[in-house]
Amino acid sequence: MIDDLLAPYAFEFFRNGLVVATIAGALCGLVGVYVVLRGMSYIGHGLSHAMFGGFAASALLGVNVLLGAGVWGVASVLMINAVTRGRVIRSDAAIGVITTASFALGLALFAFFGERGASFDAALFGSILGVGTEDVIAILVVSLLAAALIFLRYRALLFTTFDPEVADAFGVNTARIDALLMLVLAGSILATMQVLGVTLIAAALVIPPAAARLITNSFSRMIWISSLMGATSGFVGMNLSYHLDIQSGPTIVLVSATAFGAAFALSGMVKGHRSNAFSRRRSPVPTR
Repeated sequence: MIDDLLAPYAFEFFRNGLVVATIAGALCGLVGVYVVLRGMSYIGHGLSHAMFGGFAASALLGVNVLLGAGVWGVASVLMINAVTRGRVIRSDAAIGVITTASFALGLALFAFFGERGASFDAALFGSILGVGTEDVIAILVVSLLAAALIFLRYRALLFTTFDPEVADAFGVNTARIDALLMLVLAGSILATMQVLGVTLIAAALVIPPAAARLITNSFSRMIWISSLMGATSGFVGMNLSYHLDIQSGPTIVLVSATAFGAAFALSGMVKGHRSNAFSRRRSPVPTR
């Protein structure tokens, strides 16, 4: 039994994939806290789709796909931020227009020119078992940079997340903080694209922090719980995907969704217990 469980660890491709999935889960859990608390869940979904346009264009032009998708993602972030800041249209509409148009362009390019270069399915659904040592190093570097930026700008990000108007009045450059968060989000999506693909990245960004929010009201604890839950989902999901012979991306998301269901049930039980205890304290002493 133990030998069967440890069998995949004999393969280097699985070990690399496991490390990348675990780090990617922790990264998405960390960045996702800000995404969820600021009501930006849609932009995580949209930005991953926007990068698919850059992925397709760079693949067809023979340019490094990660570089092309990254440049395209940064450009999309800046456009969304500019339109939103200009108050021309609402942020959700800006995200919808820019990201869906980019995703549609990517699909059109692949359909018109045919699939060349990087795998079309890998871009959409992820191909974690194809990662090498350089991919492990790349996602580790991105994760460390994202964690460092969040740590160094922790107070400004916290202030801007919960009360941007007051933060702006106290001298916090909220426009710069918003742009920084967008760039960290874009880098995180780019780094995890090969793990989950553009169709599942949004789930990795939203589910762990949403589950953590059900468990705690503390912002700092939410960050730790979300990151740990994301990392655990990546680790467990990779092992299950091998033994069940299912794609790693969907398996990781399903593990994360299961954890969310457990957190939801637990929070409901705790609230019910507190409500009953409160009712017993408030109920009058029966008299004869």
